Amino acid sequence: MAVSYTAVVDVDGEGRNGGHVRSSDGLLETGLAIPKEFGGAGTATNPEQLLAAGWAACFLGALRRAAALREVRLTSTSITAEITLTHGDDGEFSLAAVLSPVLGGVDQATARELAEAAHQICPYSKATRGNIPVTIDASAAA
Repeated sequence: MAVSYTAVVDVDGEGRNGGHVRSSDGLLETGLAIPKEFGGAGTATNPEQLLAAGWAACFLGALRRAAALREVRLTSTSITAEITLTHGDDGEFSLAAVLSPVLGGVDQATARELAEAAHQICPYSKATRGNIPVTIDASAAA
C-alpha cells in the first residue's frame, strides 16, 4: 500500500498531565492537561478531545464520500463526537465513542444508512473497530 500522508507529532513533558503537543509542520501546537473530571486542572486540551476532533472530521469526509457514491445530495453536515475515558474497578482505562452526525437534505432512514456506510469507510472507524464500543446516532436535519 502506498503511503499518502503521515502526520508527525511530538509530545514532551508529562504527556497528558502537562505535556506539550507540536506537529512537525507547526500547525498544531498546544498544551495538555488532565480533565477536571479526573481531578486535573482542565486548563488545556486532552487526548480524548484530540481523538474526537480527528475522528469527527474524518467521519464527515467519509459521510460525504458515502453520499457521493450513492448520488445523494447533502445540503449540510455536522457531527458531535464524544470520546469517553473510563477508569474501571480493575484499575484499567478504556475508551468508548458516540458519533452523532446530522445530515441535511435527507430523511432519517437515509441519514442512518449513510452514517453506517461512513463507519465502514472512515479510517478512524476501521482502526477502532472491535477495540472500543462505538455508537452511531445519525439524524436528519430538521
